[in-house]
Amino acid sequence: MSTAEHLLRDRGLRVTRPRVAVLEVLTRGGHLEVEEITRQVRERLDSVSTQGVYDVLGALSRAGLARRIEPAGSPSRFEARVGDNHHHLVCRSCGAIQDVDCVVGERPCLDPAAGHGFAVDEAEVTFWGLCPACQREERADRAA
Repeated sequence: MSTAEHLLRDRGLRVTRPRVAVLEVLTRGGHLEVEEITRQVRERLDSVSTQGVYDVLGALSRAGLARRIEPAGSPSRFEARVGDNHHHLVCRSCGAIQDVDCVVGERPCLDPAAGHGFAVDEAEVTFWGLCPACQREERADRAA
């Protein structure tokens, strides 16, 4: 039995070929758009619809096996790194995304000044800037 199958069973999910394929794609790492996940899953399975991939991603997210991130101005992305309250760096130019460990280390690593009665268990932070490649390109453009 594969690691993906074990993870699905441990979370009480039925083991299906699409779920295993999507989870295996996600566990390779990265912050993938649905179209890229679908493309990679289709390389493994004869057919799977984009809606089917969305359905699997929803089930995996609800089970805590996938995380959806939504950088402003960018399509939703999904990753398998879950449960550690990490954050993201997003390049304003090319859209590259990098993980950043929690800025303090305990969950949640940030507390709101006014909690309005919420039991806060997670803080989601997105840092915006330019990645090293886009910085080099910007410097080269200015020099030209």
